Amino acid sequence: MKYAMLICGDDRQWAALSSAAEEDVMKQVFAWFERWQPAGKIAEGGIELQPRDTARTVRAGANGEPVITDGPYLELKEVVGSVIVLECADIDEAVRIAATWPLAPGVSAVEVRPVLSRE
Repeated sequence: MKYAMLICGDDRQWAALSSAAEEDVMKQVFAWFERWQPAGKIAEGGIELQPRDTARTVRAGANGEPVITDGPYLELKEVVGSVIVLECADIDEAVRIAATWPLAPGVSAVEVRPVLSRE
């Protein structure tokens, strides 16, 4: 079964890292992928999202028409920064794998959710 692993945190902390610190974290992330890809646990490689200030949000307006705003609508301390899809036997296995993600500056949580399949 597939599980989404959502890497959450404060992207402003990530942006504040020195280039050496960022390089160190990325080495840890690449090592994580090197551990789990050969084991067949990565169903879809990760996607890293641009910072929150590059986002646009679409919401329903008062008249039901879409209203588009720059960035996230609410002031959030924590946002989703990347998504990885795991292939695991059950959520417990997915959580065990997610628990090995490098919890570096800017990463405050790793959320695991089953992926809904409508097949």
